[in-house]
Amino acid sequence: MLNNFSMDFFSLKGKVAMVTGGNTGLGQAYVVALAKAGADLFIVTYDRDWDETKKLVEEQGRRAEFFQADLTDRVQITKTVEECMKVYGKIDILVNNAGTIRRAPLLEYKDEDWKAVMAINIDSVYYLSQDVAKIMVKQGSGKIINIASMLSFQGGKFVPPYTASKHAVAGITKAFANELACENIQINAIAPGYIKTANTAPIRADEKRNAEILGRIPAGKWAEPFDLMGAVVFLASKASDYVNGHILAVDGGWLVR
Repeated sequence: MLNNFSMDFFSLKGKVAMVTGGNTGLGQAYVVALAKAGADLFIVTYDRDWDETKKLVEEQGRRAEFFQADLTDRVQITKTVEECMKVYGKIDILVNNAGTIRRAPLLEYKDEDWKAVMAINIDSVYYLSQDVAKIMVKQGSGKIINIASMLSFQGGKFVPPYTASKHAVAGITKAFANELACENIQINAIAPGYIKTANTAPIRADEKRNAEILGRIPAGKWAEPFDLMGAVVFLASKASDYVNGHILAVDGGWLVR
């Protein structure tokens, strides 16, 4: 039995992966990793800035299709799934990467900013996962990978809706896993630690805050988007078929200190 294990279990050849927000930052890293593992991509973006990502995927010999949509709109979410099915005829992997963050002190936080963050960070994750899960149930298999955060575990400061939404991402990951594991669908989440992206640029520019963060990370450094690529391939592959409802922290040890 043990000899049945193969490194091919990590291969995604013949698979179709939908990735939201896959044209920049960590989303682009997930896309390239999935392409390198053999998957074809359906990439959902808010804008049309996708030339670089398209080139990166095609350099791996894989196909990249792009679809522009506002994932805060329930109707557009449905159209997104329909378009992917029209193009590929199946969805094997869903990576709910699209997200946003707006910073302000709690006592000054605006209602519209709360609603905007929650709409993309958790509402779209729920609706898109629900729609795609219906397809995966019919297919008899599937992988849903949500993007959580260190603030799925902690409170943070100046980002109340981001913190609330990322706690909710962890919760919805577990809830979906409880209902869909019996359908051979695995739902897990990646919780990135402190990564060098555009979203974290203001923190890295603050010398005091940057020093505080580095002082807590056992690895002693910020991560690069590159450091998340192995995690997404693992959770998208057959190698993780008995991993379900798990929040995988890729944080250089931040949470254990």
